[in-house]
Amino acid sequence: MTSHPSTKTNLEKLEGYGNSIIEAEHGELASGLVGTGRMAEPEHILEVLEKHFNKKKALTGKRVLITAGPTYEAIDPVRFIGNHSSGKMGFAIAEFMAEQGAKVHLVSGPTQLSSTHKNIKTERVTSAEEMYDACVEQFGNADISVLAAAVADYKPVVAESQKIKKKTDTLHLDLTKTKDIAAELGQRKKNGQMIVGFALETENEQANALKKIKSKNFDMIVLNSLKDEGAGFGHDTNKISIIDKQNNIHQFGLKSKREVAQDIVNSILHALD
Repeated sequence: MTSHPSTKTNLEKLEGYGNSIIEAEHGELASGLVGTGRMAEPEHILEVLEKHFNKKKALTGKRVLITAGPTYEAIDPVRFIGNHSSGKMGFAIAEFMAEQGAKVHLVSGPTQLSSTHKNIKTERVTSAEEMYDACVEQFGNADISVLAAAVADYKPVVAESQKIKKKTDTLHLDLTKTKDIAAELGQRKKNGQMIVGFALETENEQANALKKIKSKNFDMIVLNSLKDEGAGFGHDTNKISIIDKQNNIHQFGLKSKREVAQDIVNSILHALD
């Protein structure tokens, strides 16, 4: 049974969610046959559990700042400029880092997601301005910052106090740049702090990501392209490349966002080591 493809697929899926598997053992089975499929001996189960609960987690003592989701820039009380970010990637990274012992401050734009992990404190914001203020306030305490939010680049110069009525055939909005959270944190970065950025590109992907590493003072950047099927906003999967300051590029296949979060955190741990 343990060799059956469906069993293997189910076990891989469980491991992808962060679960640890105690492997079946080889020996005489209930059917009278000999093979792999016996429940592990109680002594072995106890040994595995003791190692699991006694080991020091990789990010114990680290403080992590993570941004997630979109920002909404008000046009009037009922309309806004936004994007399709679901926040799933940022929340998955927050969960995995918390499981590794980190104290996580998660700054989330408008999403339907939530976390119950005791190591995660979630701060809800709406606009780029609010996310900027929250990040600047928390950054000084952060050992690692992961900027996974899809922050609006522009906002209306004026947000009307009343709903705009449909009176004319056209409507012109004057837009102005939002504050650049990544650039500000990059300027404030001190020795011992790490910043991981994100880039969602539609053309010249690697070239644009490399420019962003330098201009924002990132330690590494997570690149994904809207050209890749199953990647980008709204999906439960993602396909990424991770690029570091030395221009080393590590490409990964299409995976669940939980598995992608593990790849990102493992890359961070490798850089810390």
